[in-house]
Amino acid sequence: MRARIGERALPLTWRMKKTQGAIGFSTQKEALQAVAALLPEGARVTLMGDRFYGSPALIDWCRAKGWGWRLRCKQDLLVFQDGGETTLAECFARGEHMLNDVELTEKRARTNIAMLHEEGHPEPWIIALSEPPTTWHAYDYGLRWGIEAMFSDYKTRGFNLEDSQIERTDRLDRLVMVLSLALYWAVSTGMWDAMQNKTPAEKKTRPRDAKTSRVA
Repeated sequence: MRARIGERALPLTWRMKKTQGAIGFSTQKEALQAVAALLPEGARVTLMGDRFYGSPALIDWCRAKGWGWRLRCKQDLLVFQDGGETTLAECFARGEHMLNDVELTEKRARTNIAMLHEEGHPEPWIIALSEPPTTWHAYDYGLRWGIEAMFSDYKTRGFNLEDSQIERTDRLDRLVMVLSLALYWAVSTGMWDAMQNKTPAEKKTRPRDAKTSRVA
């Protein structure tokens, strides 16, 4: 569980678990239930995840919990709509970029789909989402890049956590706590410096419009 601060995500809670290869939904569900127990009553949640997490089981779980979702999907997933069967890639190729209330894979998880392909990107975003499919709702998925920046901070661009070669999850858990405090200090210090020591261009303010500055 992480909080977005500026262009970074700062960890609030985490769980260390040793696994072999990719984790399944049962492991995801265990972590999600632990996070859900920490949330205040009435909190509105939108879960975001990349293609590693965008599964029908996770969509069904979010729906049952009343959570929103923005989950990136693989292009080869099956889509069932109006009695027909196709794939997300075929829908995109036909120009069908906004899909309402379709069913994904043989498990028939109900969701909306928004697809967009920005210039310069090697492949399109295919986003399963709880809200009506629009370009702007699909862009919400971009908010998760703060998490990717955080991963880089912990790895090669920052603390080089992997170089510790620690395998015991209890020790790794304590190390992550220390690094989380260090990351919080670094981000908060950088944000304070950006506010206190603005560049000349940042100090310039736009002149106020005389018409809009009058008080009636």
